[in-house]
Amino acid sequence: MGSGKTTVGRLLGKLSGMNYVDLDRYIEKKYNTTVKKIFEEHGEEYFRDLEHEATKELAQKHHHIIASGGGTLLFERNVEILKENCVIVLLNVPLGTIKYRLRNDKKRPLLQRPDKEKVMEELYNARLPLYRKSADYVVNANKSPYAIVHDIMDLVLK
Repeated sequence: MGSGKTTVGRLLGKLSGMNYVDLDRYIEKKYNTTVKKIFEEHGEEYFRDLEHEATKELAQKHHHIIASGGGTLLFERNVEILKENCVIVLLNVPLGTIKYRLRNDKKRPLLQRPDKEKVMEELYNARLPLYRKSADYVVNANKSPYAIVHDIMDLVLK
């Protein structure tokens, strides 16, 4: 959350000629609802099952950039699917930058709590080791979107 996946993914798609897909938006369109409503009405476990199915569908497509949700790579079943046909790039951003970017967030279900900063810190510390383990490449994403995209293109689209 807050690493710049959407911004960088869109720009990478535009500059590389590949199709960009945001996994959460894909799920919302497919089920004609919002991620927030899915969490509220059915819970996180149900959402994670939908996310897994969407991950399977999108991983089969070629020449696509998939911006996964913040929790996608926490589940080995998703990592395995993505590793089969995709390259996983971690946009590495310091916690302070993420806190700043998400300070006014009203959309992410996991952050709709009064102790949002503490939640961000706990999520960051719990998730980062799993993200690093899953990533084929780690890119410093604490710079401009164009610089990040060029770093990714240099690594992945040689």
